Order: sequence, then C-alpha cells, then structure tokens
Amino acid sequence: MKEDCIFCQVATGEAQSWKVYEAEHAYAFLDINPVNEFHTLVIPKRHYTDIFSVPEDQLLNLVSAVKHVVDLYRERRGIQNVQIINSSGAEAQQDVFHLHFHIVPRHTGDGQDVKWYPHPEMLEQFDKMLKKLE
Repeated sequence: MKEDCIFCQVATGEAQSWKVYEAEHAYAFLDINPVNEFHTLVIPKRHYTDIFSVPEDQLLNLVSAVKHVVDLYRERRGIQNVQIINSSGAEAQQDVFHLHFHIVPRHTGDGQDVKWYPHPEMLEQFDKMLKKLE
C-alpha cells in the first residue's frame, strides 16, 4: 500500500467508496466523478502505478474483475454497451497514479463521445515501425 494513494485507501476501506464488487486481488467501485450511470473503476488492491508496472498475473486478476462487473451490469441492468478505458502515464491523461480501468456504460445520445483522430498516412510507416520492435 502506498500511504498517499487515494485508491490504496479505497482498497483498504480507509477512504469511502461505493463498492460494486470485490475479489481477493481487485476492487470495483462507483466513480465519484461519473460520466454516466454505473461508471465504475476497477483497481488492484496492491499498488501498481500503471499498466507497465503490474505483473501479468495481477493484470489477469484485474481483467477478470472487469469481466465480472460488466457481466453483472448486463444481467442485472440490461447494459449492453460499455467502454473500458485505461490511461497509463500523464501524457495518456492518467490523473490517479494507481492502475485502474474505467467501465463506462454507454447509450445513444449520452453525450460522452470519445473522439479519436486517425492518421491514415501512418500506414506507410508500418514496416519501419515493426522493424523497431525487432
């Protein structure tokens, strides 16, 4: 646990939260800054800063909890559309530096469009990009 981390405090019960689901290694709760009804955060109980620092087995536990929550929402609330979002790093808009996934239920007209700006010109660079991974 990291003492000054609000999500660590949520995971241990030191900070208030509205629990949706809890497993041995993961905790899911309603986001206090929701963009839609049932906007949920899923966090590991141990402190990992981001996707780069989490061990694979712990990430699998976390993704399993995400799946449990979306299935719960589908079965109990009829939610059929969700966005699952993770931001890792300040330049990726991470603002709480404890690994977390947002589950954002979506419906037509909710006004929460996420805009991506594609760059089709990058297609020409794919071969060079792949070479950089060798």
